[in-house]
Amino acid sequence: MSTRIGVLNISDRAAAGIYSDEPGQACAALLREWLTTPFELEYRVVPDEVDVISSELIRQADVAGCCLIVTTGGTGPAPRDVTPEATLRVIEREMPGFGELMRATSLKYVPTAILSRQTAGIRGRTLIVNLPGKPKSIRENLEAVFPAIPYCIDLIGGPRLETNEGVMKAFRPRSG
Repeated sequence: MSTRIGVLNISDRAAAGIYSDEPGQACAALLREWLTTPFELEYRVVPDEVDVISSELIRQADVAGCCLIVTTGGTGPAPRDVTPEATLRVIEREMPGFGELMRATSLKYVPTAILSRQTAGIRGRTLIVNLPGKPKSIRENLEAVFPAIPYCIDLIGGPRLETNEGVMKAFRPRSG
């Protein structure tokens, strides 16, 4: 079975074709740059609707078999920002350190980082990570947490992800 990774851009406007899907494409480009493990991309753009987001997360995890799903957008305090609610609905275990580190990282750039509700969690053998919706913030946040992602996927029984160490070094504790 090939390694599959999901990218889910959550945006009413991108889903309606009102503007281009830059956040999702930026996220996919980072994954291609950082990972040397060949993978198939499971890619969708959906509106800010809890049921639609939850259904797509379940499909990508349980049907498509993605070991990692990264979402972009819908993590703020606005009424239509419901990505964390959809994520919490489908995960079995929350991984709060991801959101904590992403907010701490974003605070170096903007004081409004405290408004972010990004989270992460595990569903079966899938790690789901919520990212913000702006390409610059996606890079900053994913860069901060990505060193821990391959090892997390190892621990939950997923495939081994190798990185291009010249641009992204994954951390794995030495065994022994």
